[in-house]
Amino acid sequence: MNSYVLGFQKIDKTRPALVGGKGANLGELSKIDGIRVPEGFCVTTEAYREIIGNNVEINSLLDQLSILKADNVEGIGKISAKIRKVIEAIAIPDAIDNEITRHLVRLGEKNAYAVRSSATAEDLPTASFAGQQDTYLNIIGKEAILRHISKCWASLFTERAVIYRIQNGFDHRKVYLSVVIQKMVFPEAAGIMFTADPITMNRKVISIDASFGLGEALVSGLVNADNYKVRDGGIINKKISTKKLAIHGLKEGGTEEKKIDAERQNKQTLTDEQILELEKTGRRIETYFDGPQDIEWCLYGHEIFILQSRPITTLYPVPEVKDGKNHVYMSMGHQQMMTDVMKPLGLSFFQLEFKEKPEDNQNENNFIEAGGRLFIDISYDINSPLRRKIVLTAMKKIDPLILDAIKNLMKRKDFMRSLARGGKRYFNMGSGYFSWELLRYIIKISRSNDASVVKTLMLQNEASIRELKKRIESLSGDKLFSSIEEEQKQLKKAMYDSKSMAAVYAGVLALNWINKNMEKWLGEKNAADSLSKSAANNVTSEMGLELLDVADVARQYPEVLEYLEHASDETFFEDLSKLEGGSVVSKSIGAYLEKYGMRCPGEIDVTRPRFSEKPTALIPMILNNIKNFDPGAHKVLFEQGMLEAKRREQDLLKRLEQLPGGKQKAKKTRKKISLLRNFIGYREYPKYLMICHYWVIKQALMKEAVRLVQKEVIWQKEDIYYLTFEELRQVVHTDQLDYSIIRSRKEECKTYEKLTPSRIMTSEGEALSGEYDTGSIPKGSLAGIPASSGTIEGRARVVLRMEDAALEEGDILITAFTDPSWTPVFVSINGLVTEVGGMMTHGSVIAREYGLPAVVGVENATSLIKDGQRIRVNGTEGYVEIL
Repeated sequence: MNSYVLGFQKIDKTRPALVGGKGANLGELSKIDGIRVPEGFCVTTEAYREIIGNNVEINSLLDQLSILKADNVEGIGKISAKIRKVIEAIAIPDAIDNEITRHLVRLGEKNAYAVRSSATAEDLPTASFAGQQDTYLNIIGKEAILRHISKCWASLFTERAVIYRIQNGFDHRKVYLSVVIQKMVFPEAAGIMFTADPITMNRKVISIDASFGLGEALVSGLVNADNYKVRDGGIINKKISTKKLAIHGLKEGGTEEKKIDAERQNKQTLTDEQILELEKTGRRIETYFDGPQDIEWCLYGHEIFILQSRPITTLYPVPEVKDGKNHVYMSMGHQQMMTDVMKPLGLSFFQLEFKEKPEDNQNENNFIEAGGRLFIDISYDINSPLRRKIVLTAMKKIDPLILDAIKNLMKRKDFMRSLARGGKRYFNMGSGYFSWELLRYIIKISRSNDASVVKTLMLQNEASIRELKKRIESLSGDKLFSSIEEEQKQLKKAMYDSKSMAAVYAGVLALNWINKNMEKWLGEKNAADSLSKSAANNVTSEMGLELLDVADVARQYPEVLEYLEHASDETFFEDLSKLEGGSVVSKSIGAYLEKYGMRCPGEIDVTRPRFSEKPTALIPMILNNIKNFDPGAHKVLFEQGMLEAKRREQDLLKRLEQLPGGKQKAKKTRKKISLLRNFIGYREYPKYLMICHYWVIKQALMKEAVRLVQKEVIWQKEDIYYLTFEELRQVVHTDQLDYSIIRSRKEECKTYEKLTPSRIMTSEGEALSGEYDTGSIPKGSLAGIPASSGTIEGRARVVLRMEDAALEEGDILITAFTDPSWTPVFVSINGLVTEVGGMMTHGSVIAREYGLPAVVGVENATSLIKDGQRIRVNGTEGYVEIL
């Protein structure tokens, strides 16, 4: 027997397929002690299927709808309107009609009801479809209720609902609609309560919006509601708004807008006692559903009624805290120029480098996983006066917005008093970043200014990579995984080797000295930028220039150029070999990949496809180079950069010599410029070493993945990306896997992709970001960090994926972040704007190397700047103007 109608008392969270998300939540709410929910029932999805399932006209229209893209608004509008018209015209069958009548008789046929849509893809923990379908209030009489049930069914095909489903990947045929029929309450006040502050994401703060009359006035935006913030039984903030309108029910059915009496317009909607009672109710519901809730409520006769509760899907996950103390988490992604989601293997593999003992877990190495990203627990660092200074000094160069957020947090005395103490520090003396041995080497290298140090270090590290390949290529199984753990320890030693770090610092300190003193003595800001052009031994900038050579080879062969427009990764080199000139181009690309094929966007995640695995990722840059540059551009650009740097040096020294004490100032500056030229390029090398190391190990792991596919343990080799390193070790050891883990992790990653990590997050879930001082920049400009000096005007090209970078000469690149893999794009642009970054992050370094004006750390740049707009980038002062 079909269940066309279910009362709330027979509904629970196991029934979303029958009653949708809203219906299931109402059934659960009805079971919570002390929570008042207006009575009602659900017309189930079985009734919807009965109406829709066998209708030939609807199925034909659904076929047409299924092939449309979200941007085809006109087409969606026409087909959706036809579907709605057909649904509303279908007579409700007697079997469904009779069940609805039976429930209405029990609750009272003459009562007024709310008729509300409840879709099966609504109010889910991973997606909120709230407001996509229709709700009707104060509906009286069986015929009116039946008519509005049909309207609700039809509202599954409003334009907004259809577009939202397309954007979120939901099949129109697999989303069904239940209809909630609920007794109306005609309240004195109504509103919405979030059990976590939707603005700051703080889980300890409840946010309540309230207005007079039905909540529809608030939801539809007719009134500015009061807002109350409550924490731990105390009201911490009130905003009393002027409320001119309210929505009330009519006796004959339906609703009307009414003006609120002037003396009540600025009156607080709820008393303080009612606000605190709402907080208690909200926390009870949150505890029951085990997560922050978005709750619709109303107040009638001094009693609180709950009309709905759904999970808040936009909150960033909060790491679990076991010590009851406050913690502060700093985003690792904002420092590594990779704020995208990392898959489990990538997260766990990255952390291996920082494990001091095999049994260390993530909390012992200070890394915290949240939302598919890594955060660093810096609570213990900012609790120590010495380490606090180290943190603030480091963040000044890496990300000033993190610096400002930490400074603001430190002003909160109550929060700081409850901050976790003791434990392991991240910014540690002797960690490689800070040690006395490092200081000695910095002094030694700076005094000798011997450029051969860099060449020696690079040759040593290249030899170590060759030895790693030999050691690891014959290993498999347990021996391979044990070896990888050891190799990660060796990588850390190489990365933080005191001599290598000193070579990095020698260039960076020279840059800082030049910028500071040229501004002091000559009034020149960021003078070192132009002096850094075409510096020696910069593996990242060389990667961009050497792709110009590949373009020079490819441009000679028309057949190859035609093929590059539609090339396939799987048969790339095989296809090239069949074309005239293909073998020559293959050889050129192969040589490039031998040197740079381990790189890719988001390269700190070992699961990301490398250029060697996806050579077509290079094609847009090769074609850009052919279009925008003449043959031989590599040599021309490098020599031009060297010449500009030399001229700049001569100009500065000449001007310095004319100052009081000028000869001494010029002498010091000449030595610092020499240090800069000799060592600043090496700033990019440790990351290159790390990624070379990752590539060797990834190839070994993928061999294990292929073996697992052959044994039918996994379905495709990329499935290993959804296992942690230790889980993969166990699967390789046992040849057994519960495949549901892979499926659930894939869904989890999709959910995390929609979330935006904050620079700083507290253990209360609060997302923090600092602010720039905008007093000295033009009004309406977008503020950021001046990363590479100069001013440039041009067309903004908003590019979120490197492979989509189709650029014209003079374009300015606008993107979320860049890492070294983006360098080939830099050759074709005239300026750079990123959402993430600091003075010494990769995009800034390469922009200076290529002489591109750049502003980084511009929050929301990719949404505030539209593709194709004309903009001005001021890389000296740090702002962007939209012209």
